[in-house]
Amino acid sequence: MPLWWQIPLILCVIALSVALVAAIVALRRTLLRLEQVLGVLEVKLGPTLEDVRGLTQEAQAVTREARSSVARLSAMIDRVNQLTESVGAFVIGLRGLTQVGQLVGIAMGVRKGIDVFVERLRGPHGGDRHG
Repeated sequence: MPLWWQIPLILCVIALSVALVAAIVALRRTLLRLEQVLGVLEVKLGPTLEDVRGLTQEAQAVTREARSSVARLSAMIDRVNQLTESVGAFVIGLRGLTQVGQLVGIAMGVRKGIDVFVERLRGPHGGDRHG
């Protein structure tokens, strides 16, 4: 290979080597800077993550309390429902008693009317009571 071909090739190899070394140095600086940034993030995000964990635990506690309140409310609604059914049965029973009372009243009225009719028929002057 002639010398005039070797000189450009050597220059290219030197240029590529310099570029590669520059890229490696830049990569090293970038990695160092990235390490610093990650260190800062770790320091600053640590308390934030702890706060997030605390908030998550508080949310879980609130959720448990809400479930407990819903369960108590459900039990209370069931009791009110039972009481309403009992009052309804009592009212229906009272209604039945009033109907029986009405029937008894009607029967007593009819009986009284029959007694008066029979008494007037048995009377000494054909139903004249004033004797």
